[in-house]
Amino acid sequence: MGKPDSFLELKNVSQVYTVGERQFTAIEDFSLTLKEGEFCALLGPSGCGKSTLLRIITGLQAPTGGKVLYRSRPLTGVNPHAAMVFQTFALFPWLTVQENVELALEARGLPARVRNDRALEILDRVGLDGFETAYPRELSGGMRQKVGFARAIAVEPELLCLDEPFSSLDILSAETLRRELLELWTGGRLPTRAILMVTHSIEEAVFMADRIVVMDKDPGRLMTDFKVGLAHPRDRKDRGFEAVVDNVYSLLAGQTEPEHVELGAEPAAPGPTRRLPNVHISDLSGLLEHLESARDHQDDIYALAEDLKMNSDHLLNLIQAAELLGFATVWKGDIRLTPLGETFAATGIIGRKEIFAVRLQRLSFFKWLASILRASEKSRQRWDVIEAALGLEFHPAEARQQLERIVEWGRYAELLSYDDKSRVIYLEPATESPP
Repeated sequence: MGKPDSFLELKNVSQVYTVGERQFTAIEDFSLTLKEGEFCALLGPSGCGKSTLLRIITGLQAPTGGKVLYRSRPLTGVNPHAAMVFQTFALFPWLTVQENVELALEARGLPARVRNDRALEILDRVGLDGFETAYPRELSGGMRQKVGFARAIAVEPELLCLDEPFSSLDILSAETLRRELLELWTGGRLPTRAILMVTHSIEEAVFMADRIVVMDKDPGRLMTDFKVGLAHPRDRKDRGFEAVVDNVYSLLAGQTEPEHVELGAEPAAPGPTRRLPNVHISDLSGLLEHLESARDHQDDIYALAEDLKMNSDHLLNLIQAAELLGFATVWKGDIRLTPLGETFAATGIIGRKEIFAVRLQRLSFFKWLASILRASEKSRQRWDVIEAALGLEFHPAEARQQLERIVEWGRYAELLSYDDKSRVIYLEPATESPP
């Protein structure tokens, strides 16, 4: 099998994007060694660069800094020993199941007879025997993704890369496909030497992978790297499984920082700017109400995810929002309402709006926006002007998302108004003077 440590190496990899005259760092100084026989999960919040790393590893994208070594040799161009399975099925609807699989083999220059035999053998292996002549429209989501897996492994890649392959499936289909893939992998029935899977689901990572690499964002970087240490098959109700999941939740949730750190700096000011978590007020209110009904107004974050049937990425965003607004604190994997959070959860609509307005005006992001509006004629400014100003701090897509979020929060608090027809943001009269 070769030298285990020389299979795949990323050394101090960075990815910087240039937009106009601005540079944005997506990944910074990331290093990773993948050994043969490993099933490794890349785990982290949305926007931390997980999918970008997969593209770099497969050679679909070159890093702007650092090195990628495959079997001790620098990777240049597309990696011929790697295959990718995407979250969208990426099948050609005009081709049959077998033709979709054979397409990957044809690209490798294999003769028709070999393509036919191998495609049929792989389809049988993944449980699609009998569906060779079916078209993608005839298949369920889970079966279409099986075709995606079959197409990837048909070329017998040494490295199989999975980019959130179950995220587009319903719960039952995803669970079935996870178990079937694990059965093939642990049973030695996959023609691959290692698997690298990107996911934002903590449970999925612990259920499937033997090793988990946790990433942080802004920019994307390595937070921790550890072995799961649980034998397959894994039981989600096993105490050992729950302990690992709880530990990862604790790691990603972190702990509440002092107020000046939580609030961050205003955009374009010295120091890190605290990004607004991408959550809606209704979801945040629901979280606070749930905690208000819990014993001592607190809960274990992993238990909370189970109770709310919520994916980890969304829950962690809600927790960050609750921390940012001073409604909750986090410590050692537990979240607890502050007295203000308790008051918010227990009061009515008008009271909630008043509390939210007071807390929102403390945020550096809101202070920045309010100062721009106050300096504008009639305390109004066009959306595109504000978005362009945020583009000096954030990547354009994130600048738009950040502006959408602060405007939504400001409208809820009755501090901001927005006219969609004219695309103008303006301060409500009560907000026109600094608090």
